[in-house]
Amino acid sequence: MYHYIQDKDFLKRLKGACGDIVNQLVQSINNDSVMTVEACLVGSGAKNLITQNENEAIDLDYNLCIVSTESINVLECRGIKEYVRKQFNKVLNANGWRDCQDSTSAFTTEERVFKKGNQTAFKVDIAITCKYHNNCQRLIHQKTGLAILDGYYWNEVQNPGRLEEKVHALKSENLWGEVRTAYLDKKNFYLCRNDYNHPSFIVYVEAVNQIYNKYFRY
Repeated sequence: MYHYIQDKDFLKRLKGACGDIVNQLVQSINNDSVMTVEACLVGSGAKNLITQNENEAIDLDYNLCIVSTESINVLECRGIKEYVRKQFNKVLNANGWRDCQDSTSAFTTEERVFKKGNQTAFKVDIAITCKYHNNCQRLIHQKTGLAILDGYYWNEVQNPGRLEEKVHALKSENLWGEVRTAYLDKKNFYLCRNDYNHPSFIVYVEAVNQIYNKYFRY
């Protein structure tokens, strides 16, 4: 079952170590005069809702947002994905990490453990994103089993609608504790049902909406 990570020192070290790797990637790309990018922590890590299922590794999710491109066409998705993958592996290797894995919507690092202190395993997930007509787009790598036939395309990220406004209202009324409880309950509910179609962000949106509607619907 999922539980919240309570070790604040570990969480601080976790965000520091992962953030340093991601910042190195941003600097490496921006210094290469190919494109300009920004990165931000998203998901449970950004909302202080980091959970762990038993002894499984936890992950921090980042968006690597393309601000502008120079020598790579923004529509040439395969070239962008390969360029970022190579830059990321260069940074990982320089820090003693192995190459990342290229999944459908993100690059995932190997699991790591701090040499001292809390021995909880962790990893980093990085998704490539961009803004198009004020909507967030995520770069998708649709694998076929044969690399030459793989598809690459931009997929619009669903707009959760007034989410940050609801979060602000809940925090202003000291209701964030209820959101944390609802989020954890929903994570475990879907886990017990073997439902893997509800990623953490969707569960987070559901929890916020549930508590918001409870107190502010009318």
